[in-house]
Amino acid sequence: PMGSERTEIRKRQMATTPETPGAAQAQLSTGNRGSNACCFCWCCCCSCSCLTVRNQEEERARRTSHELQAEGIPNCEESPAPTLEEVNAWAQSFDKLMLTPAGRNAFREFLRTEFSEENMLFWMACEELKQESNKSVIEEKARLIYEDYISILSPKEVSLDSRVREAINRNMLEPSQHTFDDAQLQIYTLMHRDSYPRFMNSAIYKDLLQSLSEKSIEA
Repeated sequence: PMGSERTEIRKRQMATTPETPGAAQAQLSTGNRGSNACCFCWCCCCSCSCLTVRNQEEERARRTSHELQAEGIPNCEESPAPTLEEVNAWAQSFDKLMLTPAGRNAFREFLRTEFSEENMLFWMACEELKQESNKSVIEEKARLIYEDYISILSPKEVSLDSRVREAINRNMLEPSQHTFDDAQLQIYTLMHRDSYPRFMNSAIYKDLLQSLSEKSIEA
């Protein structure tokens, strides 16, 4: 009799909740969404920590890509067209390249092709900060530099070692014109050793040099 009751109950349950192919497919689809949502859990909720990290990384990549494609060369320094002598001097040393606005602009154009223009922008922002004397202006510019180039949340974060980062964090309690001096030197050295040799062999430099050489011959 108990077996008959169980059989009857099972029949009623099956009659009220039939498993159709559509329902099975929907359940499979939900399972797929959950498995793709996160590598550690089967939920697809927005509060999942690793899904949030993934979304932040994707947003950072999109922002960086968009900025590089859409902005052109922002805040390009005003400068006369470089002469053939100046462009030849850039090959003599990195210091000579960085001394002239035309040299910095050409180098920035190259850095954009390598997705590292933030190094030059940071260096220039530090140079601008050094010219300030008003305390409130210094504090505001230092805060902007920190948010734009030092913060790990910024898409334009520059690469600095832990020692320099710790020093900056301490100095930001009372920022001055020289808060970022060590970081600026580190980025300058990085550009010199890493990017400058490739710039000298780049199409950007060679095409500019060839164009000025041809004009010189025609003149």
